[in-house]
Amino acid sequence: GVQTCALPISTTIEYTIGERKNVLLKIYNLLGKEVASLVNNSQPAGVYKYSFDGSNLSSGIYFIYLQAGDFVQTRKMTLLK
Repeated sequence: GVQTCALPISTTIEYTIGERKNVLLKIYNLLGKEVASLVNNSQPAGVYKYSFDGSNLSSGIYFIYLQAGDFVQTRKMTLLK
C-alpha cells in the first residue's frame, strides 16, 4: 500500500524479507527520475535497515520504491529541510 510520511533530511528505511530474494530499493522524484539507489542485489531472509541521507535533494515529494522478488511497494514521502 501507499503511505505518506514526512521525511527529515536523513531517515532509516526498514524492511523484512522471508526468504532469499533479489531486492531493489530506490528513491525517485515526482518526475520519475531515480535520485538514489540504495540496494540492488540478492539478500537472504532477514530484517534490513538502510540509512538514507536526503541532504543533497531539495524539499519536495519523493517515492521509496521497494521490490523483493514479486513483491513491490511504493511509499510516498515528503522531504522537509
